[in-house]
Amino acid sequence: MKFVDEARVHVQAGNGGRGSASFRREKSVPFGGPDGGDGGRGGSVYLRAASGINTLADFRIERTFRAGHGEPGGANDCTGRDGADLSLPVPIGTVVRNAETHEELGDLTRDGELLLVARGGKGGWGNQRFKSSTNRSPRQFGPGLPGEKRSLEFELRLIADVGLLGLPNAGKSTLIRAVSAARPKVADYPFTTLHPNLGVVAAGEHRSFVMADIPGLIEGAAEGAGLGIRFLRHLQRTRLLLHLVDIAPLDERADPVRDARAIVRELRKFSTQLAAKPRWLVLNKRDLLPAAEAEKRARAIVRRLRHRGPHFLISGATGEGTKRLSQAVMRFLEHHDRAAGVRASSPADADAAQPDAT
Repeated sequence: MKFVDEARVHVQAGNGGRGSASFRREKSVPFGGPDGGDGGRGGSVYLRAASGINTLADFRIERTFRAGHGEPGGANDCTGRDGADLSLPVPIGTVVRNAETHEELGDLTRDGELLLVARGGKGGWGNQRFKSSTNRSPRQFGPGLPGEKRSLEFELRLIADVGLLGLPNAGKSTLIRAVSAARPKVADYPFTTLHPNLGVVAAGEHRSFVMADIPGLIEGAAEGAGLGIRFLRHLQRTRLLLHLVDIAPLDERADPVRDARAIVRELRKFSTQLAAKPRWLVLNKRDLLPAAEAEKRARAIVRRLRHRGPHFLISGATGEGTKRLSQAVMRFLEHHDRAAGVRASSPADADAAQPDAT
């Protein structure tokens, strides 16, 4: 199925049924009076987060959705049947906005979570509601209120713990294949990854995290170069970014430090909040160089970048160093969860959670 992370739809709740203008007519009741029932309530439109969906492609085919209308009231004080509610399944991680005002209506992050996006109209009153001491035979009734109509924008943001950043062919897809069961396409040409991929990384018994791989960035991505920065939205829910740098580029004119700085600039152009997330440096493709040369080049890159956070020297192709990286990420996430739970972590604790540089 084609990966689609944006969609625009129109939803319409059901109208309320009209009330009834009826009078009781029985042989033994000469003055029965009004007995018209109320109209039924119109159906409402809900969005429901569903774990079995990972794309908004279905909303590119059908764009208009309507709930059922309420039925009219009847005689003998009978209320009309309510219109059927409509529940639309959407992927977990869908952000919903009003397409006209761009107001955010909700963010569906849990399986089964419901969001009311269009409320059904109330049913009209029957004539028995209008009876009074001065109006004993009312003939008026309510027509029923119309249901809400809305144009909505859907934006899918994948839910992952860790996100991968880097140039095309930096080895992001190779890394996620090495540490998880995800199988994104890997080839020796740029932009082999055309849409985000998720992989579950096992880091011990009952310990795992979700890693997201997005298409590579290049300098000028904020202005639309390459595939642009639209896929960066899928990293906004992550707690940690892994910045992959190719220490052995095929192009002799390539400068890993210059390219790494370009990625950081594009990140800042997209979102200051995303740029402020913890970011670790992952120096990839150590298998293409002799061990001493790879370590020497890695130290030089870290020094020139003035990177103060953790850094790792790995090979996604052979798996060398990936287990240590996964374990360090797992420890960081566990510490992050504990700190978020108690809201009382000290600077010393935060330093202890950072792994030693390699």
